[in-house]
Amino acid sequence: MKCAALFSGGKDSTRAIYLAQKTGHKVVVLLTVFSKNEESYMFHTCNISLSKLQAQAMNLPQLVKESAGEKEKELEDLKKLIMEAKNKFGVEGIVCGGLASVYQGSRIERICRELGLEMVAPLWGVKPEEHLKGLLKEGFKVIFTGVFADGLGKEWLGRELDEKAVSELMDLQKSMGISPVGEGGEFESAVLDCPLFRRKIKIMDAEPKWEGLSGKLVIKKAELIDKPNVPLP
Repeated sequence: MKCAALFSGGKDSTRAIYLAQKTGHKVVVLLTVFSKNEESYMFHTCNISLSKLQAQAMNLPQLVKESAGEKEKELEDLKKLIMEAKNKFGVEGIVCGGLASVYQGSRIERICRELGLEMVAPLWGVKPEEHLKGLLKEGFKVIFTGVFADGLGKEWLGRELDEKAVSELMDLQKSMGISPVGEGGEFESAVLDCPLFRRKIKIMDAEPKWEGLSGKLVIKKAELIDKPNVPLP
């Protein structure tokens, strides 16, 4: 099935594309909402501009739409973006990266139903530890770009997801009750390389900013670099 993918550049939306294509779907366009509200219930905001470079890395077109990020009203912006993808690319389905968020999943499903599209959610119901270890096994290079929960300190900003980080996240789930995949807004991530990328991303300049009990890694400059043994598109 020809699909558009809701894409933030984070680990979940990127792996959802990877898994959807492994099961026979064809993602032909990426859809990204640039929300002006950092507290958006629906959309990833941290370093969202990096998604443009990630789209280039995947050699896929990207449709973007700005949103004021007002709760519920932002869904109309998403619906218009999905409608644009349907009209321009003839997509039949929408790939999304949710694992368990009923708030997000139900709203995306409703929009798809209204537009006569199928929702494809390959990560839905997958256990957090299984998802995190799957990312590592499949060769995803993921870094933490924002932390917003107790137990996640400054040292997590820019840290790469590895076996030790997975173990610590699972421990924090037990001790602090956080979602180890960050689906409750505990953290945000960015994918710098994965099997979908024809080229990988190198961060040239970034600055950690910490305020109170949370912080972000502000990526100021990044570029694409060639991957060994991968021909350019």
